[in-house]
Amino acid sequence: MKKYSVFIISVLLIALASCDKEEKEPTDDELSRDVLYNVMVNSYLWNDLMPEVKKENYPDPYELLEAMRYKKLDRWSFVQDYDDYIQQTQAIFVGHGIRIGLDDSDQTRIAQIYKNAELYKKGVRRGWIIKKLNGVDLAPVFMLNDRGAAYSALIGAPVAGITNKFLFETPDGEEIELEDTKASFTLNTVIHYDTLELKTGTTGHLVFEQFIPPSEDELKEAFEFFSQNNINNIIVDLRYNGGGDLSVLQILAAYIGGSSTFGKPFLKYKHNDQLKSEDRTINFRTAPHPVSVEKVIIITTRMTASASENLINGLKPYLEVMTVGETTNGKPVGMYGITYPKNFTEYIFWPITLSIFNSADKGDFYDGFPPDVEVHDDITRDWNDRNEASLNAAIELLEGGSKSSKGGYTYRNPIIFSEGTKRANGAYIIE
Repeated sequence: MKKYSVFIISVLLIALASCDKEEKEPTDDELSRDVLYNVMVNSYLWNDLMPEVKKENYPDPYELLEAMRYKKLDRWSFVQDYDDYIQQTQAIFVGHGIRIGLDDSDQTRIAQIYKNAELYKKGVRRGWIIKKLNGVDLAPVFMLNDRGAAYSALIGAPVAGITNKFLFETPDGEEIELEDTKASFTLNTVIHYDTLELKTGTTGHLVFEQFIPPSEDELKEAFEFFSQNNINNIIVDLRYNGGGDLSVLQILAAYIGGSSTFGKPFLKYKHNDQLKSEDRTINFRTAPHPVSVEKVIIITTRMTASASENLINGLKPYLEVMTVGETTNGKPVGMYGITYPKNFTEYIFWPITLSIFNSADKGDFYDGFPPDVEVHDDITRDWNDRNEASLNAAIELLEGGSKSSKGGYTYRNPIIFSEGTKRANGAYIIE
């Protein structure tokens, strides 16, 4: 009788536990995780090569994606907070608006600065030395093994209201101390544009930092200027351009490709075997101020990725395209941004979902594009300085210099830290 009673109690406890389990509502993170799992199984480019996982073993979409990602090739898939994504697409930036790098002489310098940043309005430019940040010698921080964490702790979180004190040295050797408070502002993606009068004629010079929807008006302004000045070649500096929206890439390609490419195949998008019906060819668009150029020189670094690389690849069947700088990142794939949930959006998922090829079916450049002339990023000079190593090498190449695997410069690749959050590169959005 005693054994029987224990058995009855055990059965009741199991039944009650089962009821509790059945009635337990899944959390938002669990629901998001389940949606991501289905996306990966159906849409992920390498869905046949993913590790087998049990989704219930992972508490949220972040950990699940890391477990499912095909790590041999996929360095890019990620989960993003939706509010961060909205800020990026609207070109909303929070911080000082600078990239800082360590140069060949172990001095920390401004590598890039946005025009709407307060420091830019105070006169700070690319190439300025930062001797101290909040009284701390900055160069030794960049030499630490954990320099990223040390730098972040010194400059503070990317939130408005944090004030930092900078001691700068200008190109003239003058020391200037400035206080600056991190703030929210609209960034510019066309960092600089001008023309260069060379032996070969008038050359356009464009420094472009990322492909996002607000870039369209900035590119229109730059190419109207180039068109009015009748440029016959163009140098496009994409050294810090990690990509972005592929539809904006089409716009830039249309400006450079000119009227002779309108309507012709530009890129081909290819999906996994389950989504072959989604494969398609993207043609060159029309543009309000197209230029007619003979040669295109692209300035690159390892930070040049995705849409930037596909500009190189997509133009090559139609124009003489040469690169100066360093081997690019090597991202021949793209992603669709998938929001969840639709009514109360919290996450946007960025799994790799397509391979990208040019009109000649050239793609799969996972090792990146090696430069025709190798030159390391020279952060000691401003964008329009013709003695800046990459710009100087591009000019020499246009004026008859030879291609080579090594450049005649000794600058090492600088360590560069950027403000801001992770961006999706080579992306489309699915709402």
